[in-house]
Parts: sequence; C-alpha cells; structure tokens
Amino acid sequence: MIVHLVCFKYKPDADQQSRATHRDRLRALADIDGVIDLRVGEDIVRSERSYDTGLMVILKDRAALSGYRDHPRHVPVAQFGVGLCASIVAADFEA
Repeated sequence: MIVHLVCFKYKPDADQQSRATHRDRLRALADIDGVIDLRVGEDIVRSERSYDTGLMVILKDRAALSGYRDHPRHVPVAQFGVGLCASIVAADFEA
C-alpha cells in the first residue's frame, strides 16, 4: 500500500467558500481506481505551523499512485488547489 499525504496552506485571500469547494472536490476523487481510502479535513488546531487542509489517500500500489496523479479528474482539482494555495507539501510512502 502507498500513503499519499498532502497539506494545503491557503492564500490569505482564499475565501471560505473556495476552501470548502476545494475540500469537496478532493473528496470526490475517492472512487478513482486504486484508491482504497481517501480522507480530507480542515485543520482543527490552527497553530502557527498548521496547514489549512489535509488530504490522506491510501492507494493499492505505486501504479495506482501514478494513475491517481495523472487521472483526468484529479488534474483539474490539483490545479484548482495550486491557484488557492500559498504552499502545498506532500509525502508519499509505503505502508
């Protein structure tokens, strides 16, 4: 299994509706082939080091991760996130 983690820090001018839309669009990717589990959440701690939204995707294998990244439904959601965010960090690892 592969764990794909992404954290999003929104630009200060990203409004609450845009942030909620981003989270909803991420959740809608849960049925892409190879995805075992997908979770999206808003940060609840709000510390100085916190990011605003976290994404955790559990995928079947590395091939599924590649398929997810290149999937025609994922690409526009990723681009939407890039437009909203000041910073995005990711980690992918075997579990």
